[in-house]
Amino acid sequence: QYAIRAFADALDDIPLALAENAGLSPIEEVAAAKSKQLKEGSSVIGLGMDQSPDEDGMHSRNMKEAGVFEALIGKQEQVQLATQVVKMILKIDDVISMGQYQ
Repeated sequence: QYAIRAFADALDDIPLALAENAGLSPIEEVAAAKSKQLKEGSSVIGLGMDQSPDEDGMHSRNMKEAGVFEALIGKQEQVQLATQVVKMILKIDDVISMGQYQ
């Protein structure tokens, strides 16, 4: 359960970095987008950095209407690659740890 939570937190870093790089308050922008997702019951709400703020002063917008989408196969490949990288890092860490004890 800890690993799933850590993975979800890592995915949150992407919109936080986008908002920060756009010169906005990352926590407020992401919180507003998540709130709008829950209020509208829509999973396609994201951060629209290329638009002026909406009525609540935030930059959340419907990504489907903006023509922004990502295919499932792309996400599957990214998760698979990230998993492989983590496995390699853990193996390297194990090798270094064993070498220190000898």
